Amino acid sequence: IRNMKKTTIELESLNCAAKEELKTLRTNILFCGSDKQVIMVTSAVMGEGKSQISTRLAVSLAELKKKVLLIDMDLRKSVMVSRLKAQGIDKGLTHFLSGQGTMADVVYSTNVPKLHMIFSGPYAPNPTELLSGERFQKMLNSLKALYDYIIIDAPPLGMVVDGAIIAKSCDGAVMVLESGAVKYRLAQRVKAKLEDAGCPILGVVLNKIDRRKTGGYYGKYYGKHYGKYYGASDANAEKLHEDAKRHNLEDDLRKDLQK
Repeated sequence: IRNMKKTTIELESLNCAAKEELKTLRTNILFCGSDKQVIMVTSAVMGEGKSQISTRLAVSLAELKKKVLLIDMDLRKSVMVSRLKAQGIDKGLTHFLSGQGTMADVVYSTNVPKLHMIFSGPYAPNPTELLSGERFQKMLNSLKALYDYIIIDAPPLGMVVDGAIIAKSCDGAVMVLESGAVKYRLAQRVKAKLEDAGCPILGVVLNKIDRRKTGGYYGKYYGKHYGKYYGASDANAEKLHEDAKRHNLEDDLRKDLQK
């Protein structure tokens, strides 16, 4: 895209342990295959950390010299601009999908090499219609020819239908679940919606694990931050953490994904 707009984003600092977990997530994504190009990151409800995970995954892939586009598709309640303290954002995805802007108006290069972004734009009263339109699909098809990976920060699937619409155009999905905060049945409904949309589940990130309850190394370095990634094809994952077992969530999801 010629004459691309530029913005600067600010990323929170991570400790070494969190960085290693993100590298594990990145490695699992890479081993899913080159056909998994458009990947959505979603959750069951708000506040589980999906925007942080999607941003960090995009940055991590860009660090491998991959051409990455991060798209903020949470059109109802986006936090991306404020959380990243992005400067000079005047147009976003809703402008493009509603015909009020071109692709050059909404794609921004960032201070992270190889990482470009499309922010959500102002709230639209009809996000479902915008995401269901032909303009959305044509946009994704065009962008796939320009980038190695397109990471989509999607709305929570347990709350609105938008995520299910987006899933139909994605090659795979990563579910982010907050440890001890989401009921098993709700997580199962999110899983079912992705399957109904024909979007393979690449894995689950169990986020905000309270390592203090498990003690030792993890309690010291992790705290309540980034969690554990379980790939859908990982048949030999390490034993699940005791706090997650008490909620019967991580264990059940992992078994379902390995069927």
